[in-house]
Amino acid sequence: MPNIYLSPSLQPYNEYVNGGSEQYHMNILADNMEPYLRANGIRFTRNTIGMTLGQAIRESNAGYYDLHLALHSNAAPPQLSGQLRGADVYYYPYSTAGKRAAEIIAENYKEIYPLPDRVRTMPTTTLAEITKTNAPAVLIETAYHDNPEDAEWLVTHMPEIAANLVKSLTEIFGIPFIDNPQPARTAKVVTQGGNLNIRNRPSLDAAVIGQAPNGATITVLGEWQGWYVVNYNGIIGYSSSQFIR
Repeated sequence: MPNIYLSPSLQPYNEYVNGGSEQYHMNILADNMEPYLRANGIRFTRNTIGMTLGQAIRESNAGYYDLHLALHSNAAPPQLSGQLRGADVYYYPYSTAGKRAAEIIAENYKEIYPLPDRVRTMPTTTLAEITKTNAPAVLIETAYHDNPEDAEWLVTHMPEIAANLVKSLTEIFGIPFIDNPQPARTAKVVTQGGNLNIRNRPSLDAAVIGQAPNGATITVLGEWQGWYVVNYNGIIGYSSSQFIR
């Protein structure tokens, strides 16, 4: 199953026009993403407040991640302060996977951002989280926090933005989007005596990545069309719901 490094802004000094900071609000966005990530079986590591950017990049590079996703909000240059709106999705121009991820994120973001024509992808060779991470990387500037309309939209639509970003992740990784996250549930494997297959996709044709014996305790993370997203001893994947109670 996919594994990402989630990197909300580490910048407490970038203040929003309507209160709070970039670090504060992007961590709220990450908080809202977590239930969707778990329900969809996307494993994640998240940076922590107090880290430096260099520490976050080193932590990302110390693991094996399918994507490094940085969450930010923007501010206009002083001469244009408060006048700009829009969302920019940055990627490294020499990363095919990064460019594809940025394009998917931007296209889906247009569905919820008030001015879809101002959502764009942007190649960059200067942003550290794009150029210095081993994993394909995307940095999204979700809106302009110095613009009153953008800032208001941003802080009042966090759940919607979180769901939209995780929806993009499921499209990037080729798995279905579970849009109704529920708390994790403890369940029991009930077969006719054999093992329950855990697969990397919700299909009988998908690869088996693990098995759980009859009677085993298993954790259900999400549900999609007769399949559960499950966690069995650290193995996360899909199992048929008919064999789980």
